[in-house]
Amino acid sequence: MWVKIFTQLDEAMKQLPDGKPRLVLVNHYRIAMVRKGEQFFAVDDHCTHNKESLSKGHTNYRNEIICPWHNYCFDLRTGRESQQRSADLATYAIKLKEDGLFVELPDEH
Repeated sequence: MWVKIFTQLDEAMKQLPDGKPRLVLVNHYRIAMVRKGEQFFAVDDHCTHNKESLSKGHTNYRNEIICPWHNYCFDLRTGRESQQRSADLATYAIKLKEDGLFVELPDEH
């Protein structure tokens, strides 16, 4: 299911400073949203190692989000932990449309 996060691209650019993760709450999902230049990423906010909030962390030049607790690094595109020390992180597709920025969440049954 696609969920609108921002109503306009300009709003998304303002609310998501370049390279700085932000927590977005959608239904019962905690999502860390990141903008890198003109690209947007959405990943599960909980580190798969010890459940620390990734939106409290930072990103690096390799398009990874870094956990603030133990510095585990997850690829923003694939969710893979760089050294394979932990399970992969859930990633969510992003769609930019004229009427906003959307994130694809699993269908709830």
